[in-house]
Amino acid sequence: QVQLVESGGGSVQAGGSLRLSCAASGYTYSRNWMAWFRQAPGKTREGVAAIYTGDSSTLLSDSVKGRFTISRDRAENTIYLQMNRLKPEDTAMYYCAADFHGVQPLSRVGYSHWGQGTQVTVSS
Repeated sequence: QVQLVESGGGSVQAGGSLRLSCAASGYTYSRNWMAWFRQAPGKTREGVAAIYTGDSSTLLSDSVKGRFTISRDRAENTIYLQMNRLKPEDTAMYYCAADFHGVQPLSRVGYSHWGQGTQVTVSS
């Protein structure tokens, strides 16, 4: 059974940092994209960062460039999202996604495996 389990969310003040983890089990995503998405109340789910497991190439949305970093641990089949200089507008539920068969890795349309999400709340 494929599972993606996110952890590391929480509440932090603006300017602070958090590190999210997504542990995959039941499947090894080799030469594929894995990604982080987020969804704030009343908004659509947006792609934040993606990493290609073949060569660790990364993509970041413009809203997080320079503040967030995506990385992976191949041995642990885990990806991470390091979030620095957090802003109140980063407040959202953050989801891990995998098994990509689409065109744009930061688009939710191409992913078939999703985690349950972890909440990130940034206060001003």
